Amino acid sequence: MNLQEYLHTTFPGMVLKPSLYLQWPTGIHFGLAQGMYQFIKNDELNLPMFDVVYHQTLSIFNDLFSEDDELVLVTNVYQRKKANGGTKPFKVYKNSVKSKKMIYQIQLETLPYVFDEEEEADEYYTAQYHLTCRKQDVHYRQLIKAACNEDFPLKPKFRKEKGMYYPDVFFINVTKSAIFFIYDDRGCEVIAADKETLRPLYEKYFEWLYEYNREEMKALFA
Repeated sequence: MNLQEYLHTTFPGMVLKPSLYLQWPTGIHFGLAQGMYQFIKNDELNLPMFDVVYHQTLSIFNDLFSEDDELVLVTNVYQRKKANGGTKPFKVYKNSVKSKKMIYQIQLETLPYVFDEEEEADEYYTAQYHLTCRKQDVHYRQLIKAACNEDFPLKPKFRKEKGMYYPDVFFINVTKSAIFFIYDDRGCEVIAADKETLRPLYEKYFEWLYEYNREEMKALFA
């Protein structure tokens, strides 16, 4: 599929980057493991907190994506323009796509740097990879855990270029016109072209709504 054409038609004016819910009027911002902390005594990782994070993100994903939905797995890799060699998204796909034949179906687009830092815009660009598939074609649990683990010495984990951001992985549900994104262990977001697509998530996981956006989301679904 033509990803940019799809995004332009379904989510006009939106750039596929973190904080989707700030760009689009119909979205939900979930806080993960609220009230729990990443570390316990002696700077030891609080592994039960991460188990809660995994449970929450997998629950949201499984409710949003059915086996029959068309899924586009998108990875933004942020690359320095003068870097030697190409981008390296294939750890994301190699370890997560069940059929190795599907690796050859990955498409790449070179896009402007998606973040707002003007001093970096001329130095970096966004290499955006995408693969059209179904939920059952990918090890989505592994991908979701890697997104949650990105700031910590846990596996699975995404690789990042030196001095750059970690890759951002977006799950697009073409069938439902919705996008799911986990920014890290603190939270995730879901946007949709139609708010009724999100109402079941809003109602089922109301207690997970991010505290600072809760009143705004109440108004959306009133």
